[in-house]
Amino acid sequence: MSYTLPEKLKNLPKYDPVTEIYRVRLDANESFLEMPEEIKKEILEAVSHVEFNRYPDPNSTKLCEKFGKLFHVKPELLTAGNGSDELISIIVPNFLGERDTMLTILPDFSMYTFYTRMVGARTEALNKDENMEVTAEDVIEKAAQVNARLLVFSNPCNPTAVTMGREDILKIVGAVDAMVVVDEAYMEFSEGSVLDEIENYDNLIVLKTCSKAFGMAAIRLGFAAANARITNILKTLKAPYNVNSMTQAVGCVILGHKEYLEKCAAQIKEVTREFYQDMKTLAERKKDIQRLYPTETNFLYVKTERSDEIFEALKKEGISIRNMNGYLRISAGSKAENRELVQVLDRLLQ
Repeated sequence: MSYTLPEKLKNLPKYDPVTEIYRVRLDANESFLEMPEEIKKEILEAVSHVEFNRYPDPNSTKLCEKFGKLFHVKPELLTAGNGSDELISIIVPNFLGERDTMLTILPDFSMYTFYTRMVGARTEALNKDENMEVTAEDVIEKAAQVNARLLVFSNPCNPTAVTMGREDILKIVGAVDAMVVVDEAYMEFSEGSVLDEIENYDNLIVLKTCSKAFGMAAIRLGFAAANARITNILKTLKAPYNVNSMTQAVGCVILGHKEYLEKCAAQIKEVTREFYQDMKTLAERKKDIQRLYPTETNFLYVKTERSDEIFEALKKEGISIRNMNGYLRISAGSKAENRELVQVLDRLLQ
């Protein structure tokens, strides 16, 4: 007898994060800011009170209260997750049935489409124009055309750094016969959140993360916000103890520092603006940079036919960025890191 793998597990596309160690890490859109020592001490104190022999609070009650207070959302309308990635892995396969269709707007975060094959669902894509934009009317028309049951997209978009307007998003939510998931991982750097609209629609889920503006990538913490009915479903679908006690303890400490978090977001935005201007000046002198897209995130999106070559050359310099098939996505680092990257590109490019 021999075992045969199910077809859906054969040739799975793998998400490939950078695992090598680089001196300058600008590939994962992480925060470059280090946690202040006084907050670290609070974290250590909080972790010291964790009951390691007990399971975590299954509803992350205090954590949702802290997040809800910060974002003016009722805590009972929040589902905490082991990063927003876990929440995506819950939503996509469970809100789709076999042969149902999910609509994405490309380019976008690749993991949205990964989970459709787990249930035999289909993925249809609406491609953005040269400006990396689509209209609400285009999305509504495409959703109807493919009979989409689920529509997922990031706003601001990863990797393009472009934001869709709030009114356009609400127009889409109100017009499609699909669950709409808006991933606002980078909204702290932009404007136009629809988080305050979750109770006004029966088909809207908003995802939030603590990994980007808030610098909590290490603890893996995200939230889904939706109306009471959808939230109850998400809490039923998730694993009973999905957010561990240490993450809950650390998250409660950091989310309690509103002024610090606002300062972090503002500082990252300012550094990204300076980085963008330096890259714009470089792009005006270098023909290999075909286009630098405006950014409302903590990263830049660059079009270049030499993306493979530049990516490999930067690795040899100890600098890691993201290569995306004719485009480069470059996270904003510290001022010194951004300056070094621009200097190296100045030397490498024609």
